[in-house]
Amino acid sequence: MEIAPLAVPDGYVLDLVAHGDGRGRFTEWYRADVLAGATGRSLPLAQANHSVSARGVLRGVHFALVPPGQAKYVYCPAGRVLDVVVDVRVGSPTFGVCDSVLLDADRPRAVFLAEGLGHAFLALEDRSSVTYLVSSAWSPGREFGVSPLDPDLDLPWPADVEFVLSDKDRAAPTLAEAREQGLLPTMAECAARYAQLRD
Repeated sequence: MEIAPLAVPDGYVLDLVAHGDGRGRFTEWYRADVLAGATGRSLPLAQANHSVSARGVLRGVHFALVPPGQAKYVYCPAGRVLDVVVDVRVGSPTFGVCDSVLLDADRPRAVFLAEGLGHAFLALEDRSSVTYLVSSAWSPGREFGVSPLDPDLDLPWPADVEFVLSDKDRAAPTLAEAREQGLLPTMAECAARYAQLRD
């Protein structure tokens, strides 16, 4: 397992090792000690989620208020998705910056994003499966989103895919509107949470 930082600070991509033989394939897709060693912090596990999406399904950009926020460890065991991390932390030097990772079941990879970062993914094949570990349980009053089609964010979605969005994601504000409405976490809140997790 190799881990490297993304262009969005506190986001990482993990290249996983798949072991195969005549029986099939085995992948160790999550190791708490490796993640903690590379990031200097733990991932408190509160919930595990699994989604299956048709080609074109676009989910996000989602984030949760900090504290506690919701860190995510994202893996695609079947199909192919374009996974995107967005810095939505007000006061961050990279506010509004995004990075993307192709998660492909044929080339196992994972993405880790810390609390306060925005997350979205686009299914590139039918029956694309995404499994993710999260650090806090679903709390609808503390979870928000920004539009994945915000022209100012200009997220790297491919042009040859027809998007399918939930009503909630379609109605989500732009990043600028979410900032004006006070919906976004601040870098100070996130830094305090990260320090708490390092301790």
